Amino acid sequence: MTGQSPVSFVDVRRRFEFRSIEVGRWVTPPERDRAAGRFHEALCDLMVILQGPEHLISLRGSLGLQYGIGGRPGVAAHYVPATRQLALAKNAGAGSLAHEWFHAFDHYMGHKAFRGLASGGFASTGWLESADQKEHPLNKRLGACFQAILLNEDGTSPSSLFQCSKRADAQMKVLYYARPEELCARAFEAFVEDSQPQNNFLVRGTVYSDEARAGLYPEGHQRQRINDAFECYFVALGGALYREHAEDGPVGQTLSSTS
Repeated sequence: MTGQSPVSFVDVRRRFEFRSIEVGRWVTPPERDRAAGRFHEALCDLMVILQGPEHLISLRGSLGLQYGIGGRPGVAAHYVPATRQLALAKNAGAGSLAHEWFHAFDHYMGHKAFRGLASGGFASTGWLESADQKEHPLNKRLGACFQAILLNEDGTSPSSLFQCSKRADAQMKVLYYARPEELCARAFEAFVEDSQPQNNFLVRGTVYSDEARAGLYPEGHQRQRINDAFECYFVALGGALYREHAEDGPVGQTLSSTS
């Protein structure tokens, strides 16, 4: 019985229509091949969790991937808004893919869901700062996700997740954990880790980690509210994208929302 051919980064790019995929010069061919397989499996799992098509994962071909290239000292993974690049380090990026993908999605939706937002602006920041949101049912569902993450249940004060994040920043004398885009990326991680299938290359550490024990991931009832809000949003988004594809609708209509 002949086994299936290994998946390459060329296959990953073609399937999901990424703008580009770059691999670092110090990545050996065996490392590259293993990484391609892990990326492919993780992105397929993410597609299942989000119940959307391939071009949701690549944000309609606008997102570029880097592996083992463009790293920063002490940083396992990062997203660069200026170039729309998601980068994972060669030996330390596993488990960070969901977090960085949501940064890319949050950034992509910034000027799709809001008017007058700076080109580098995130949708989560726009929502928190009461930017002019475009009228669209999907945007309302996305706003409900942000509210579940950033505010308490009745929407009158900051959430417990925000409060824990603010305390962590104060202890470290930085502004990082309490930034809206970071809060939302960690909440998305929790949603993904609580979903099926589970994939350790895609996400890990939202339950059993030092950050989780410090309250930097959603817990209890808030976690469930966030998971429900994300599921409600992505089920609707994925369904709209599949219908658009079936009807050969105009490119960019659904993920771009409406003016």
